[in-house]
Amino acid sequence: MNSAQQDHGVEWIREQVAAERRELAGLLAGLTAEQWNAPSLCGGWRVREVAAHMGTGFRHSTLRTLRELTRAGGNVHRMADRVARRDAAALTTEQLAAALAEHAEHPWRPPVGGRIAALAHDAVHGLDITVALGLPPRLPLPRSTALLGRVSPRSLRFFGARLDGVRLRATDTGWSYGPGPLLVEGRAEHLLLVAYGRRLPAGLLTGGGAGRFTARRDDR
Repeated sequence: MNSAQQDHGVEWIREQVAAERRELAGLLAGLTAEQWNAPSLCGGWRVREVAAHMGTGFRHSTLRTLRELTRAGGNVHRMADRVARRDAAALTTEQLAAALAEHAEHPWRPPVGGRIAALAHDAVHGLDITVALGLPPRLPLPRSTALLGRVSPRSLRFFGARLDGVRLRATDTGWSYGPGPLLVEGRAEHLLLVAYGRRLPAGLLTGGGAGRFTARRDDR
C-alpha cells in the first residue's frame, strides 16, 4: 500500500524540475576536484559521470539517442553508462554544472513515466551525489513525497529494487510502502533512494531490514 499517492499539476511539476536543476547546478559549481571524482551511489559512477548523465537529454537529440541505443543492443542501462563515461571525460566540471542551470526549463523527460519521471530522474541522481558525499539533506519534503507517491511494483522492477518482505516508512512524513514484516525507516529522501535500487551509507536507515539496503565498505 502506498500511503502518500496524490496528483500534482503539470505546472507544479515543471516548477519543481526547474528548481531542482538550478539547485543542483549551484551545488555542483561549489564542489572540489576531489568531490567531483568521488564515488556516487550510482554503481560504478563518480560524481562526474552522474552529472554528465543528467545533461544527456540536453546535449543529444532523439535521433542520436536512438543511435546510441542501437549501438548498445537496445539496453538502456548499457547505453546510459557508455554515454555518461564518454561525456564525463570530454566536458569540464564547469560545463557539467552549467548545463543544468542553462537548461532548467528544458522540456526533456524520460521515454516513459511522463513529466514526473523527469523530476524523479533529476532528484534521485542529485541524491546519488549529495548523499554519497555526506552533504546535508537538501531535497524539499513536498518534492520527495511527491516522488515517493509514484513508487509502484513496476518502478521497483525497472530500477532493480527488491522490497519483498519489507515495509518502508518515512520518519519525516506519513508515507509508507509495503506490507512486509521487516521494517525499514528513514528520511523520505533516503527511502526514495531505496526505492530506486540504491544502497545507502551506514547510519541513514533503521529497522530490522535496514542492513539489506546499507552499503558495505567494499561495495564502492
